[in-house]
Amino acid sequence: MTDASPNLHRSLSPRGALTLNLLDMIGVGPFLTLPLLVAAMGGPQAMLGWILGALLAACDGLVWAELGAAMPHAGGTYRYLAEMFPGKWGRWLSFLFVFQLCFSAPLSIASGCIGLAQYAGFIWPSFASQASVHALHLGAYTVGTVTGKASLLAVVAVVVATTLQMRSVGALRGLATFMLGVVLLTIFGACVTGALRGHWSQIVAFPPHAFAPNHTFFLGLGSAMLVATYDYWGYYNVTFLGAEVRDPQRTIPRALLGSIAIVAVLYLALNASVLSVMGSDALLKVQTLGERRAMLSTFMVMAWQPVVGSARAYAIAVVAAVCVMITAFASVFALLLGYSRIPYAAARDGNFLRSFAKLDSKGDFPVVSLLALALVACACCFLSLADVIAGLVVLRILLQFMLQHVGVMLWRKRVPDAPRPFRVWLYPLPPVLALVGFGYVVLSRAHFAREVIFAAVIAVLGTIVFLLRRKTSTELSAT
Repeated sequence: MTDASPNLHRSLSPRGALTLNLLDMIGVGPFLTLPLLVAAMGGPQAMLGWILGALLAACDGLVWAELGAAMPHAGGTYRYLAEMFPGKWGRWLSFLFVFQLCFSAPLSIASGCIGLAQYAGFIWPSFASQASVHALHLGAYTVGTVTGKASLLAVVAVVVATTLQMRSVGALRGLATFMLGVVLLTIFGACVTGALRGHWSQIVAFPPHAFAPNHTFFLGLGSAMLVATYDYWGYYNVTFLGAEVRDPQRTIPRALLGSIAIVAVLYLALNASVLSVMGSDALLKVQTLGERRAMLSTFMVMAWQPVVGSARAYAIAVVAAVCVMITAFASVFALLLGYSRIPYAAARDGNFLRSFAKLDSKGDFPVVSLLALALVACACCFLSLADVIAGLVVLRILLQFMLQHVGVMLWRKRVPDAPRPFRVWLYPLPPVLALVGFGYVVLSRAHFAREVIFAAVIAVLGTIVFLLRRKTSTELSAT
């Protein structure tokens, strides 16, 4: 059943689509996770994780491009699963996707806010010193929780981002352009610093047997690729806004593939610059939360202190911290914008809570969906960043990405003549490689069982809720 509420407006231009995708992709991740990446493989060979992560994103992005151009509606994956899998299977899987999104989307949003608050600790040390870290025990597994000023600042970031989105997508164009400018300026400044003050030999200072194909190498590569996968994600954001995109058959593929190419180059340049100044040995020592909190600011101090002195170097580091905070906020802003359209689309079809189909009085945004995701994201801001990233990536891979890759191949076979304005290049190689790559990311890490169990629990709960709703609907129809 389709809800009769008004439709969203197609006001998102090609440039706006690319801008929002870039804002979504270039979040706080690369400014926090490089030490984790280097530690996973024990040296600068961890850059291999970035390169393979980019290739995995490209394979996945081609699948998104075909589906987004063929089905340019609000909801993205929700629409695709319902179309690719016939009958009751499609309705179940699409509901399951929306159900898991109620957990994974807030985790993604919270990760940006947590990163923002961590960089605030460089400028205001009280945000870091008053943090209280606890371990929540769930059977044999533990989950880290954090309370203090930093967590409250993360919640404030969610509230501000939510408030700013209470208008049409078209009206947000100027704000999005400004934030993208700050994001690109931040990366450009880091790259210039690396070019002027770095020692490029440190980028290739590989330890002995760095690429020996043994168990340790492949275990580390899996952990590095998990981090890289998290940092690259966001290129699909435009598909969630499909109902608001102008000329979606051309705009969606271009925004998707263009953003992947741009971000891959920027990330590799950024991380090479940081490595050239700090070196892998220094990054391997930056593993505690306090030390990792402001990696880019530490990088700026190390680069410029010998030239301009401690006071000026610290001032440069503070500016870098502010820029990273704006970058993190920009990512949160784009994430909320895209994800809030998915429960809305499902509710419009009668496959989710009907209240989520409600738009504001002007028809500019899905008010209930936006506020619900923001509320859960506020709660997730009290979790540790490492647990947020691991839970988010595994949940999304198992209950969204892999389903899409299997689905696009079934859809090609079942409906070969369906209109496809964009077709996956070198099909079926990209979806097959993406399945293998994502499977490796999930299963190759030392402690993958916790996140896999988490995803299984979400899948079981979602299935139970789906069956109960279906039974209730059948009984109401019978009466």
